[in-house]
Amino acid sequence: MTVDELLDIPTLTQTSENTWKVENLVIPKTWGQGRTAFGGISAGMLYTAVKQQITDDRVLRSFTTNFVGPLMLDTPFSIEVTLLRMGKNVSQYTAHAMQNDKSCVFSQACFGIARESGIRVENTETHQMSTPNKAKFIPQIPKITPKFLRYFDLAIEDGGIPFTRKKTSIYHGFMRFKQPPAQITDAHIITMIDAWPPTLLQMMKLPAPASTVSWNLEFIHPHKPVSPSDWFAYKAHTRQAADGYGHTEATIWDKDNEVIAISRQTVAVFD
Repeated sequence: MTVDELLDIPTLTQTSENTWKVENLVIPKTWGQGRTAFGGISAGMLYTAVKQQITDDRVLRSFTTNFVGPLMLDTPFSIEVTLLRMGKNVSQYTAHAMQNDKSCVFSQACFGIARESGIRVENTETHQMSTPNKAKFIPQIPKITPKFLRYFDLAIEDGGIPFTRKKTSIYHGFMRFKQPPAQITDAHIITMIDAWPPTLLQMMKLPAPASTVSWNLEFIHPHKPVSPSDWFAYKAHTRQAADGYGHTEATIWDKDNEVIAISRQTVAVFD
C-alpha cells in the first residue's frame, strides 16, 4: 500500500458529542519496523483521523505522540478521536489507536488560527547542505533494514550508518518519498520525518532494539507550497543520552531553506 492509501482514512463515525471512531484499519507488513508498524505511518494516520474534525482554517501547531505499545502489522485496529476543547483560537484533540483491546499509539494535536499580532520574530536558522541528486543510505538487507524504508529516499550528509560503532550522534541530510504522493500534506510531513533512524543507533556495534517513546512536532506557519518530489533537509542531534534513553532534537527545512518543523524525541535503546 502506498502512503496515500494508508493516509486515506475512512470517515469517522460519531460515537458521542465529542468523540469519533473508525475501525478495521490495517497496516501491511511492508510498513513494518521490527515487530511493530513504522511509527511515522501510525502517527500520520492518527493525525489524518483528527484532521477530519477541523472544519475551519485552524492549522496544526503541535503534534505529540506516545508510542505506548506495539501496533501489530496485518492486524485490524481502531482509532478514536476525542475533542478536548474547542476555544475561540485554539482547539485540542486526542487520537488513540487500539488493537486487541490494548493501547498502542496515543497522540494529542493542537490547532490554532492565525491572528493579527504586533509581535514577530523571524526564524533565520538555515543549513548549508547542497540538495542531493539521489538517495545515499543503506540498501534493503533482510532482517536488518526496516521494511518501511523502501518507501523513502534518505541522503546522509553527516552521520553514520546504524550499528557501525561511530562516535557521532547526529544526522544531517535530506529526505523525500521514493514514490511521490499526490500532494504533500502535514500528514505526509509527519510520516516522512520519522523515517530517519534514531541518532544513537550509529554508536552501536551490533544490531539491537531501539524505539521512540515520545515524539513532539511543532509546525512553523505559514508553509510555502511544495512539490511531492521535493527534498526536505533534516538536521538532528542528541542533546543527552544515558541509562538506556536518548533525547534528540531535529530541524526540518523545505526546498527554499525555510524551517517548517521542529522535532523532539525520547528514544529507548537496548544495547
